[in-house]
Amino acid sequence: MSEYERNERLSEPDNPAIETQSETFHRIHFDIFTLFPSMFVGPFGESIIKRAIERALISICLHNIRDYTTDRHHVCDDTPYGGGGGMIMKPEPVVRAVETVLMRPAGWSLPPEDAYINLPEWNPDAPAPLPPDTPIILLTPQGRLLNQSLVVELARYRRLALICGRYEGVDERVRQIATDEISIGDYVLSGGELAAMVIVDAVTRLLPGALGYELGAHQDSHSPGLGGLLEGPQYTRPHTFRGESVPSVLVSGHHANIERWRREQALLRTLHRRPDLLAKAPLTEADIAFLRLHGWMPPPQPAPHREQINSTIIE
Repeated sequence: MSEYERNERLSEPDNPAIETQSETFHRIHFDIFTLFPSMFVGPFGESIIKRAIERALISICLHNIRDYTTDRHHVCDDTPYGGGGGMIMKPEPVVRAVETVLMRPAGWSLPPEDAYINLPEWNPDAPAPLPPDTPIILLTPQGRLLNQSLVVELARYRRLALICGRYEGVDERVRQIATDEISIGDYVLSGGELAAMVIVDAVTRLLPGALGYELGAHQDSHSPGLGGLLEGPQYTRPHTFRGESVPSVLVSGHHANIERWRREQALLRTLHRRPDLLAKAPLTEADIAFLRLHGWMPPPQPAPHREQINSTIIE
């Protein structure tokens, strides 16, 4: 077992529905519900995601929400009640798609020839019994913000369902089936497809075997190996480029000095670019002393809580 996997075991939540990353080695399955499945072809057919699929570390099913419509024109959106601009995604196609897929084993998808005309039986008036250990995530700018801690949390599940909204959003009643809502930033995209790609990529790179270097993801910016700090500068050949040479410590062969330099550079980069991260980082006394030399002051500690003592006066 690698150091990365041992650290993950030590920090494992006491939740039987969640597994350590070493236990997810076999596979994580993603069910993605979208109106535009062709958007995923390029990103999922290249680089790390492609290799992870080939190595059976992950599997992905793209489910076209429109396939689950039954009207003549296969309408998935409509005008909002109360007026206003834009169109809203109707609840029936979304909920039918999610419930139909998640009631079946991971990897099932609707055969193309069955779209619209030969759909599995579904009751629009009764919620389907969905698997409790599969997060159903609505991708929306109103969700909790995606960060590395949340990515680690998601990487411990065997199956994830991602719902991609479009237009002005989804009908509020779609939230009846969502167990979580996630945003990738405080901005608005045209749909949830790009957010789904981000989550798949971020989760996949945490799986053992997904990257060429086993501890690569563990030592990225915001990751546990750096205590949530930003990663410091990296160099490769040539030794000198446009008058700037590789720092001598990196070619010294002195591993202890290299590790200390990298730690200090991570501290400096975080101080200069994201000083807010230092307040939550597990800093050593040596880290604090180094940061003080560069002008950083630790945030003031809250005053200890003093219990109010009620005294009884006897006259």
